[in-house]
Amino acid sequence: MTHRRMTVLQVLPALNSGGVERGVLEVAEALVDHGHRSLVVSAGGRMEQELVDRGSEHFACPIGVKSPLTLWQVQWMRRFIQQQNIDIIDIHSRLPGWITWLAWKSLPEAQRPRLISSLHGLHTVSRYSGIMCCGELVIVVSETVRDYVLQNYPHVPPERLRLVHRGIEEAEYPRGYQPATAWKQAFFDEFPQLRDQPLVTLAGRITRLKGHHDLLRALVSLRDAGVNAHGLIVGGAEAGKSAYLEEVQQRVADYGLIGHVTFTGQRNDLKDIYAISRVVLSLSQTPESFGRTVAEALSIGTPVVAWNHGGVAEILAAQFPQGAIRKGDIAALSAQIRGILERSEPPQIPPNRFTKAEMLAKTLDVYAEILDEQPHRAAA
Repeated sequence: MTHRRMTVLQVLPALNSGGVERGVLEVAEALVDHGHRSLVVSAGGRMEQELVDRGSEHFACPIGVKSPLTLWQVQWMRRFIQQQNIDIIDIHSRLPGWITWLAWKSLPEAQRPRLISSLHGLHTVSRYSGIMCCGELVIVVSETVRDYVLQNYPHVPPERLRLVHRGIEEAEYPRGYQPATAWKQAFFDEFPQLRDQPLVTLAGRITRLKGHHDLLRALVSLRDAGVNAHGLIVGGAEAGKSAYLEEVQQRVADYGLIGHVTFTGQRNDLKDIYAISRVVLSLSQTPESFGRTVAEALSIGTPVVAWNHGGVAEILAAQFPQGAIRKGDIAALSAQIRGILERSEPPQIPPNRFTKAEMLAKTLDVYAEILDEQPHRAAA
């Protein structure tokens, strides 16, 4: 494979927060660490300074704004590609992907960089979403995403796909991690009802997709069986979702769970919360492409019980198969939680199988591979 210096452009809507954004920063840093030139085009955001501080170049462009006016950015992107002598473009999102693809396609073939699309999610199947399969090579972040492509976009040859699981930094989520005494003091001062309680935690945005009603049904089952468990709902309600939050709170009252469920709102200390939890749940109503929070909790040694579908199922199969429950089976979900709570010692969990180091190494291998290959016709 090639060892020459590469100039790689990654394209996404913004750099505010999220797993895709964090992955872009991690790949950008790895490129710089290996002596390559790393460029990112986005509208910017809270993570922009971190990107620049780690050696990448950021170019601001409103490439993800959902407006017909965004099409004017095609010409900007075309000139940018030509000016920067880019070797590889890696697109991470649909609308920026379309703008970039149109600019790339308008160039003479001899002037086109190699094109990669990295597919992070299970989007609604459509011509619009199909842009994420347009790359000469397509990086898929889990076997679930690979199967999604093969089933829904049959024009994409299987040999064009490259499986690169998402990964987490083990040093950031070390086995046996415990929060600082000061953090515990502050947290339990804020939520005194949680002291000495066996916490069953569900983290994520307050939306119906996250399965809060399933958590409440499981807590009712545990209560009726005489098992002490306190449900911890971590996450905030987005604009327009307050009605659903009120619905969940009303259901807590209807089930007689007041005093047994706590809503923390949005938090930035999930690692600490996972560490004090006895069980972490993932009850997404639709399959997720990977399941980063599941990998994070398992990495520090907190058991996870989850619906057995999507990328979460892949993580559990590799590290904690007993935590995989058939979707909708509340009795089995409750029984597994009860089994963990009633153990005198936490269950043994193998070391993290989804590491950041492996993700980055495989991504850079894909970049090197595409420079060594003959150009393929990219589809859209």
